[in-house]
Amino acid sequence: MIITRTPYRISLTGGGTDLPSFYREEYGAVLSFALDKHMYVTVSPRFDPTTRVAYTRTEIADCIEKIEHTIVREALRMTGLGKHLEITTVGDVPAGTGLGSSSTLTVGLLNALYAYRGEVSSPMKLASQACEIEIDILGKPIGKQDQFAAAFGGVNYIRFNPDESVDVESVPCRPETISQLNSHAMLLYTDMQRDADRILKQQSEQTNDRRTVLRAMRDLCNDMRSAFAGTPDIRRIAEILDEGWQLKRSLGFGISMQMVDEWYETAKRHGAMGGKLLGAGGGGFLMLLAEPEAQDRIRAALGHPKELEFGVDRAGSRVIFISDHNRLLKNQPV
Repeated sequence: MIITRTPYRISLTGGGTDLPSFYREEYGAVLSFALDKHMYVTVSPRFDPTTRVAYTRTEIADCIEKIEHTIVREALRMTGLGKHLEITTVGDVPAGTGLGSSSTLTVGLLNALYAYRGEVSSPMKLASQACEIEIDILGKPIGKQDQFAAAFGGVNYIRFNPDESVDVESVPCRPETISQLNSHAMLLYTDMQRDADRILKQQSEQTNDRRTVLRAMRDLCNDMRSAFAGTPDIRRIAEILDEGWQLKRSLGFGISMQMVDEWYETAKRHGAMGGKLLGAGGGGFLMLLAEPEAQDRIRAALGHPKELEFGVDRAGSRVIFISDHNRLLKNQPV
């Protein structure tokens, strides 16, 4: 048995400039960090000559083509694996909440399948192949940031170049900065899950009409990188978050909604310094930065929504378990 653990991510600035409709004309950039919340993928041998896949439902297929979970099917094709396999996925948070769950799954699954083959995969390979599966093969209207955040972990400035190359620069931030982020951040669940593909498809189709706004969102990444790398200044980080969120809201496409706007303004009246809705928009988690003494006021004003405690995960996707007996049958094909 192989088990991988792959982090979700929080994108702070630049989201949307990782879409091909933007970065193929001029470079895009995001600044994000990996969460200590994870997707777990297990791959183990199966006695029967079938493939069993367990997620929110369970599939048993006698050939790859019959697997309905599109990411699992294409990952098996890419890695050259097939029958005699049990694959399970378990996540710490629900899908559709703005934390990059789909790409986290893809990266973690590829890592597990290659490990099952006895191969070590670099973060760049995992992220690039996850992009190939999701964007090129499955045609999802998404960007590239989630795959690279999940594969590399830590706090990163990620640049997307017109030639399709991606540069990942680890941001050197002091332990005090991470400590301030942990003590000041609130991750509040709006109790709404959404289909990010619809929002991103609209954004991709109308990128040229919003290029000035997207360029300003991208350029905020340099400000955020400086804020993280310098002397800890949580207020400056909050200001940049707020500026980026106001820009992102102005794009339209259903990124925000009345309830989210009301939550955000209420939180600011009760002491929040800044924040943003995570992911493509339309629901999921609202991230706020506030002084610790203001946080109970904010929770009460918002009706005590569900809250996710988190920290920064310095590592990306990794293999956390390998059994001593990786084959159930003698002469069983990989």
